[in-house]
Amino acid sequence: MEAPVCLVENRPNGLWASPEALQLLSEIRQPVVVVSIVGLYRTGKSYLMNKLAGKNSGFGLGSTVQAKTKGIWMWCVPYPGRPNQTLVLLDTEGLGDTDKGSTQNDTWIFALAVLLSSTLIYNSMGTIDQTALEKLHYVTELSKHIKAKASSVSGHEDDSSEFVGFFPTFVWSVRDFTLQLERDGQPITEDDYLEHALELKKGDTDKDEMFNLPRKCIRLFFPTRKCFIFDRPTTRKKLPHLEEMEESELDPDFVEQAKMFCRYICWSSQGKTLPGGHVVTGKLLAQLAKTYVDTISSGNVPCLENTVLALAEIENRAALQEAVARYVQLMEQSLVLPTESLQELLEVHKKCEEQALQMFMARAFKDDTRQFQAEFMKTLESKKEEYCSKNEQKSSEICSALLSSLSENLEENIKNGSYSRGGGHQEFLNDLQEVEKQFSETPKKGVMAGKILKELLQNKENVSKTILQSDVSLQEKDKEIADQKMKAKAKELEEEAQKQEKEKLQQMLADLKQSYEMNCQKLQEKMEEERKQLREEFERMTQSKLKEQKALLEEGFWNYASQLNEEIEQLRNKKEAIEEPSWITSTLLSLGNVLRVMPLFLDTLATIAVKCIKQL
Repeated sequence: MEAPVCLVENRPNGLWASPEALQLLSEIRQPVVVVSIVGLYRTGKSYLMNKLAGKNSGFGLGSTVQAKTKGIWMWCVPYPGRPNQTLVLLDTEGLGDTDKGSTQNDTWIFALAVLLSSTLIYNSMGTIDQTALEKLHYVTELSKHIKAKASSVSGHEDDSSEFVGFFPTFVWSVRDFTLQLERDGQPITEDDYLEHALELKKGDTDKDEMFNLPRKCIRLFFPTRKCFIFDRPTTRKKLPHLEEMEESELDPDFVEQAKMFCRYICWSSQGKTLPGGHVVTGKLLAQLAKTYVDTISSGNVPCLENTVLALAEIENRAALQEAVARYVQLMEQSLVLPTESLQELLEVHKKCEEQALQMFMARAFKDDTRQFQAEFMKTLESKKEEYCSKNEQKSSEICSALLSSLSENLEENIKNGSYSRGGGHQEFLNDLQEVEKQFSETPKKGVMAGKILKELLQNKENVSKTILQSDVSLQEKDKEIADQKMKAKAKELEEEAQKQEKEKLQQMLADLKQSYEMNCQKLQEKMEEERKQLREEFERMTQSKLKEQKALLEEGFWNYASQLNEEIEQLRNKKEAIEEPSWITSTLLSLGNVLRVMPLFLDTLATIAVKCIKQL
């Protein structure tokens, strides 16, 4: 994108997601890293975002006391050093603008930034003191405006303990910082400065509780934190022209601080993921943004669990359609009809099916009931049968045309009665055998050659009998012998046709079995990968809570620390549950259960079984 566009408009009647911006975002099929910035208006947020984009201008810089940015603006740029990812920068409307009639949308803007980003930057001026933390009251309201679990949306259950699992990395940038970074006469780092500012105050008064609340929320919701301080970039008079100034005109310390900030954000920011580790692409991020904004506009509280399930429905349906389309494309490119054997077609089908299955598995997620994978299998089985029918039809057309051409003289002799004379029957048999020989020696007839030839010979059986009876040169005994040979030939053809049909059914059944086994194998591989991601997610959440618990104990807040015990135990139980062998086994069984009730598979298996029993 050459310049930013408005993603979410802040209208008088509420928030509104721009269809044009969503479309631009949807066209990005790469994984995205989303960096959002929030903070009070007129604190220089847009300048930092322009620097992250590698530009001096782009996001609008306000030069007056009025807020410049309205809503949420988006700028998608190539990620520095990561060719397979796209960097999505979100510059949000300044919080606390006095010109607003209502501050309700400020909370929603803040909540959206948290929900959409993988790195969240909070921008403030001066120092991190009580006033600065009180202005960050939006963080204390997140539990009212975001729900992790569907069960807590309508009830009173507080599920804010789940936030750490999907909240972004938190970076606090302090602008126009004038203090010395030291404590008790000793130098400290910027991160030390932030952690000191987030220390809790002992006491149980309402005032103590109000003091501790924003600090507790930041510590619990954002276990990964970083702090940057910035000197004033230039004199107050020159600030309105900041985006027009060269780096050489700015304060050297500020320039170096800005470079360190950009390097850290670009180096440390991770790709946006959903719970369970599913990677978010631009297309998926667009759906996320629209779903959240629509939910807020309808007066409801965004619920991550419901949103993920709704997105999974959309994404899995798209994954199914994309994979089936890929299968058809590969089959059209690889398959030349007619094939010489059914096995040749099935081998091409298997290769195309495997590639399509890999595509489906890579995109699908949260298909817990395996409904979409079962539908994928059903659809490909149906497509395979269509190609088998096309193969037989093409072969039949070629064989019929070939036999018609080879039988022209034979048919003409039958028609004009040339065989109705002494010795005519043997001549008829010789001509028929020559037709059969030439037909058999002609290549590329396809899978229906035997059946079409059998039909021709069966059609000529009555003709042969008529010619035989009219052949005066043969004795009755010779006629009986010839008739028995004809019957033996007919029986041989019938047995050969039954054998071929039986082989066909066995091949189809074997292919169906292989398809099911391949789907189970790919599903197991996917489940192993999901287990690994969940294991890492639970471990990360557990470690962050243990780290916070340890800090609380060291600070003497035993009650706060003990409240984390239940959360830590729940995470450990979840981690142990996914380690059980049954965690994957139950998923494989669910695929089989879904397939059992699918009409196509029931019909196919029943038909194969009945036909095989009849043949045997």
